[in-house]
Amino acid sequence: MEPLRALADQAFSRAAGAPLIAGNQVRLLKDARENYPAWLDAIHAAKRHIHFESYIIHEDDAGQEFADALIQKAREGVRVRLIYDWLGGLGNASRRFWNRMRAAGVEVRCYNPPHFDSPLGWLSRDHRKMLAVDGRIGFITGLCVGRMWVGDPAKKLEPWRDTGIEVTGPAVADIERAFTQVWALIGSAIFPEELTLDEPAPAPTGNVKLRVVATLPAMAGLLRFDQMVAALARERLWLTDAYFAGTTIYVQALRAAAMDHVDVRLLVPSATDIPIVKALSRAGYQPLLEAGVRVFEWNGTMLHAKTAVADGRWARVGSTNLNIASWLGNCELDAVIEDEHFAGEMEEMYLQDLANSTEIVLDEKHKMRAPGRPRRPRPVATGGGGSAGRAAAGAIRISNSIGAAFINRRIFEPAEAHLMFLGGTILLALAILSAFFPRFLAYPAVLLSLWFSIALLDRGLKLWRERRLLRKSRDAAK
Repeated sequence: MEPLRALADQAFSRAAGAPLIAGNQVRLLKDARENYPAWLDAIHAAKRHIHFESYIIHEDDAGQEFADALIQKAREGVRVRLIYDWLGGLGNASRRFWNRMRAAGVEVRCYNPPHFDSPLGWLSRDHRKMLAVDGRIGFITGLCVGRMWVGDPAKKLEPWRDTGIEVTGPAVADIERAFTQVWALIGSAIFPEELTLDEPAPAPTGNVKLRVVATLPAMAGLLRFDQMVAALARERLWLTDAYFAGTTIYVQALRAAAMDHVDVRLLVPSATDIPIVKALSRAGYQPLLEAGVRVFEWNGTMLHAKTAVADGRWARVGSTNLNIASWLGNCELDAVIEDEHFAGEMEEMYLQDLANSTEIVLDEKHKMRAPGRPRRPRPVATGGGGSAGRAAAGAIRISNSIGAAFINRRIFEPAEAHLMFLGGTILLALAILSAFFPRFLAYPAVLLSLWFSIALLDRGLKLWRERRLLRKSRDAAK
């Protein structure tokens, strides 16, 4: 068994691009009531540096509390670095909010604001949520910062359901390294000596082994890893995801596992502020249900967690959703934990969540239904970023199916019929509008073509100048 175990570890490390790190202690944190106090305690205890990376930080009571804590530490002389995503921050925090922190000494960087020379560059987002302090403690989580994660009893709004972990031990160095990777993408890099100055190497604090899977756009490390876990699971694979829009290959992997008698379960949110997107998300259920995958919808307010647990020994917690945007388009950060005790905690938490969920089943006519569904869904506090992600997930599912139909490269499931009708209807409407109002498409097409052409010419000019400078430097060195 040992040679096989070593081979499996090697395969997992290569697939995820992350080594297995021993000697850690990991604490499971549920919802904001456990995550936020732990984060703030770590921030208040900081002595040397704080690295905070979050897709969204809302300018509300929760966001102000964290801003005040970071400002206080910066004024005490602690090096505080903060990364937020431009799209995640759009409409959720003002320039004054960020400038207040900058004025106090917090180093704030924004990931990927729009650039004229990169028309489609905005598609790549920094979706990570992490905190690391002094190289001694780190947090990997699905939570952003905002009052929707806290809830509002006065408005009868329950907190968003989400999951994170606290890590101490040698793996914290990899969490720090993940932050410095993105920090260097959007500005000057952090010198290694800044992180290790007067700091001992992280010592073992426990016996938990984990991988810190830090992905960048087009890396697909976690997609490969998720595929492997789906293929290797022998007894059970329980998934929780906020914006599920699995690709064909991943859905096939889940179906294959279920048909091989693996207990595959998928827990997704029911509440959403975009009703049509809920219908689009449900479009992917039927192929899974027909293969034996059990699908559940959360009955509470928004379910935002992104977790997995398999065979009582492997677990994943982090920011990556099960859709192509997270797997290929974003910067994401997840922890993959190999520990039976922690996996047991995850399974116990999963069963607790299922107690507040409704299972989606097929009736005798193979139609989906949700027996016992409450008639009135609970109100949802919108987060200003989740809806966009869920809409993108639905759009990806439609485009995948329509694209495959055009090139006739795979066999379609009967459940995808309504996606074909929806896509065909949209294209027919565009064709009719273009026939009667040709300028409806002509003007946008001209503007987009002009924008793309100027962007490409500008990019080409910059590369040409870089090549000339490189040649001059080489000639001078001869």
